[in-house]
Amino acid sequence: MRYLLVLLAFLPSFSYANSVMLDDALRATYTACIGIDDQLSDMKRLAGINTAVTAVGTVAGAGATATGLAKANKDAKQAQLEKILKELQMAEDARQKTLTDVQMSELEREYQVMDGILLGLENNVVQIKSKTLAQIQELENQSKKLGNWRTGLLAGATATNVAGAVIAGTNRVDADLHTQVADCIKSVNALKNAMLSARMSGVDISEAQTIVDACDDYEYVDLSKIDTRATGALVSSGVGAGTGAIGTIVSAVANTNATRADNTDAGRKREQNLNTTANVLSAGTTVATTTATVFNASQISAIKRVASVAEKCTGVLR
Repeated sequence: MRYLLVLLAFLPSFSYANSVMLDDALRATYTACIGIDDQLSDMKRLAGINTAVTAVGTVAGAGATATGLAKANKDAKQAQLEKILKELQMAEDARQKTLTDVQMSELEREYQVMDGILLGLENNVVQIKSKTLAQIQELENQSKKLGNWRTGLLAGATATNVAGAVIAGTNRVDADLHTQVADCIKSVNALKNAMLSARMSGVDISEAQTIVDACDDYEYVDLSKIDTRATGALVSSGVGAGTGAIGTIVSAVANTNATRADNTDAGRKREQNLNTTANVLSAGTTVATTTATVFNASQISAIKRVASVAEKCTGVLR
């Protein structure tokens, strides 16, 4: 009986001590866990900006590719017409004023691909030659314009990829956030232990239980997924920036007057190779930028999963 009385005498002291311990654990949890959602909110905003930036780059790259293919089509038609022009020049040099029916049939067969530009013309060599020259000049102007557009779109895609790489390189989970999340998990575990003692002493633990229920999910978040996607976006944007920059230079060179004016076989082959290379690089830039966009979008999802825990936890702490 004497020991029971002594124990009962100390119960208020135990209860008070456990209450103080619980209050200390609550304060520690607040200090460790508050503010994580603000950092994640900034990261989510940056990931959203980067997704938009690289999406613009994807559109620019796709536009450059489509423009390059349209230019190749114009160049092919121009090359066909220039071949026909040589045949007409040979006829004119031979003082042939009109084409024979056989020559005209052959010419019409070749011109058929050219949208029937011989319609309404007689067999007159001079008239056909004049029409051919006008069509060649029109195609030349269109090709030149398309080449300039391709160069500009590639430059735009390059710029967006550079910006995307910079953002992706900085939008990562830094050491402070890693530490804060680890401290929050540790403080929540300490709060659980304090709750056990407080419950035995009859102390109200409802507030602590609410905090534990809201913040305990930090134990299961995976911050590494955020950084993995940032690395993917960084690498993809870097590749896109590289191919875009080279493609811009190649496209510009292919479209210079000096390159286009070289009508030798070697000159034409060089121009064709430059244009093909520019188109391939445009397609590569588009693929890389699309990949970066996917990584940025998935990074938003990864951040949101952690942010939902942070928002729930912060909501009960405030």
